[in-house]
Order: sequence, then C-alpha cells, then structure tokens
Amino acid sequence: MTTILAVEVHDVRFPTSDSADGSDAINRGDYSATYVELRTDTPHVGAGFTFTNGRGNEITVAAVKALSRHVAGKTLAEIFAEPVTFWRSLSADAQLRWLGPEKGVIHMATGALVNAVWDLRAKVEGKPLWRLLAEMPTEELVASIDFHHITDAITPDEAAAILDKGRTGLDERLAEIARDGFPSYTTSVGWLGYPDEKVRALSRAAFEEGWRAVKMKVGGPIEDDVRRARIIREEVGSETRLMMDANQVWDVDEAIANMARLAEFDPYWIEEPTHADDILGHARIQRAVAPIRVATGEVAANRVIFKQLLQAEAIGVMQIDACRVGGVNEVLSEIVMAAKFGVPICPHAGGVGLCEYVQHLALFDYLRVSASLDGRMVEYVDHLHEHFIDPVRTVSGKYVLPEQPGYSAEMKPESVADYSFPDGPIWSARLADGVDA
Repeated sequence: MTTILAVEVHDVRFPTSDSADGSDAINRGDYSATYVELRTDTPHVGAGFTFTNGRGNEITVAAVKALSRHVAGKTLAEIFAEPVTFWRSLSADAQLRWLGPEKGVIHMATGALVNAVWDLRAKVEGKPLWRLLAEMPTEELVASIDFHHITDAITPDEAAAILDKGRTGLDERLAEIARDGFPSYTTSVGWLGYPDEKVRALSRAAFEEGWRAVKMKVGGPIEDDVRRARIIREEVGSETRLMMDANQVWDVDEAIANMARLAEFDPYWIEEPTHADDILGHARIQRAVAPIRVATGEVAANRVIFKQLLQAEAIGVMQIDACRVGGVNEVLSEIVMAAKFGVPICPHAGGVGLCEYVQHLALFDYLRVSASLDGRMVEYVDHLHEHFIDPVRTVSGKYVLPEQPGYSAEMKPESVADYSFPDGPIWSARLADGVDA
C-alpha cells in the first residue's frame, strides 16, 4: 500500500522573456511551473505541475499549499477507490471553492495535485500514463469522471459505450503509433516577438526537419500578420498546414475581418480568436470564417466551458490543456465529450512541460476513444525539455511513443534547484543584477 506522506511544492521559473520565446499578442514573460512532489513510504515520488508565467507562480504555489491537506496522508488505494470523491475534495473545498469556482488559480492548483497523484499511480504500476489509461477497464474510467453539470451533453452510459467501442482495434492502433509516431505541429517558427529574418530562418529549418504543420502567432497590426504569414508560406509551401493563434486579442467583428485578410494563406485554424469565455462569439466567428476552423481550449476553465463550446458548434478543433483544468479526471470528461460531438482533439502544449503531459492524453484519445488520426495533432514547442527526466522526443515532425512509467512530469533535481525562485542560483544572480522579476 502506497501512502502519501508529504506534499512538497516548488516555485520554478525560466527566464524565457530574454529571448522572446513564448511571446504572443498578450503574453510575454518567464515560463514557470508550480512543481509538486508527493513523497511516499515507497521509493516512488509523484510529480505534477501547473504551468504559469512569472510572478503568477507564487499565487499557484500558495494555492497548492492550501489544498495539500486533502492529499497528504492519503493512500493510493483510498484515492482510487472513490476518485470523484477525492477530486471533489480539491475542486469543491468548502472554503476555497469560492475563489473559483472550478476555475483560475484554485483549479490549476487542483490540477497540479491531481496530475501528481496519477503520475504516482502510473509509476507504482510500472506503466506510462497513456498505457495505464488505455488499458483501464471501462467502468473504472467512467468512475473517474465527475459528470456533475455535463449530463445534458454526455451521460455515464454514453461515455461507457464510447470507451467500450474504443477497445476494438486498440492493439493495431498502438502498433501503428509505435512504428510511425503521432502527428504533430510546431509553434516554434512564429512567436510574435521574433524579427522577420528569424521567422524565415526557423520556418525554413522546420520544413527541412520534416515538419508539415506549423503555427504562427497573430494579433499584432494586421499588416504585420499578413507579412509574417507570407514569409512562412514562402518557406513551408502550400502543402504544409499553417495554423494561426490570436491569443484572445481580437473582438468578434475584428476577428472576422482579420481572418478575411489572412484567408489567402489558407490557414487550417484560427486559435483563440476572441475572449476565451465568449461561447457565442466563438460560434459566430466559426460560422463566418468556415471552412477555416476555430480552435480553442488552452484557457477553457473547466468541463462546463467545453460542454458549451461543443453544444454551440463554436469550435472545429478542441484544444484540451493538461494544467488549466482539474487534472486527468477532468480531461477524461472533455475527451469523451469531444468524441460524442465528433470534434477532433489537438491538445495545447508548449510552456513548461505541457508537451510532456499532453502526449499521454492525445495517445489515450486515439487508442481508446476516437480511434482516428483525422485532423489530430499534438502541439510541439522546442523549449525547456532538457529540464525533464523523460522529455518528449520527435522524429520528422512526429511524437515518439513515451515508454517510461509515469506522466513524464518529473523534473531534474538540478533544474528545480537552479531555477527555484527567488533563492536558486539562476534567480539570485539575476536579482542581484537588478533584473525585474
């Protein structure tokens, strides 16, 4: 029996603002992780995190500490005997839920702890998380989902039918992915803060490396967006998929007008064209810009937001995020809803460790739920993987199947020590030099 003895949380920040990595129409800062370690009475340590940006990290660290009382002292057996009860102890804490509810800092902290618990279970069972989930009995998967507030979109029986059907052909699909890899696209060519010559060089290099799907940031002056889109198209050709991401900066009418200007570059999707909570706005944009797809989800707060996006036919691509919502349990609900509504999942990644996380979720979706690769890709950003024990691997624009037990969430101890804020040597030296944190 594995007992969680203590919850340790670390404020880990990387100075990505120095090079404009990760820059978009709204965000420019230091990619950070609220990193959680679950110490147990065994050699196994559960690792999890939520992705944040600079000073915001100290707030999620405090939230994890406030919620850790629901995790410390628990055994894995009692957690997974009643997984929804455990999940609600975090997401519906009688005093802390008021700060959400089920959104924002508290929910992200919930996700960090929940993900660490799943990482621990996968390590104890000696399986990568994708395999643990793909091979799990249907009744246990369904029992892990909180259907509260989403039964008007999907019921437990409907979810069970989807998961049962997904057993057929699982071994053949797994053999295919092991042989060929999982489709991916790269965002590293087109950060908004990059000068044109860097965008051109990165686009050319990505094409030469085998990437046949790339994404650029938009949301600056429209003439700049048009110019940068032309540069990328010139380098990657007409057969490469080009996605665009506005990071919520446009109003609804502005999004429609700007996409009319950008349509000449044949974008496959426009991501986050307006405010993340504007369900009806997304639906109007989707109707106006079709056949270009609207994609969103990286900051969709919970399963209820995803439910509405699907019911309103507001998206053509669903971008689940491993950290924004309440961890694996809530992502499971989103994956089965997407399957019912026939919307492909292309997870949001990048940041700190998101690629490591979402590869497992995309694999589970393909192997056990959707059984289709049509329109499905995992985002890849070539930053910060060197800080993880089990980093993602890509070959010719495709993810390679992760094989180590766990959720690929464990960071190298030296990285945690070096980049801990404010006392790690990287930050103590920067702060001594007067760098603004």
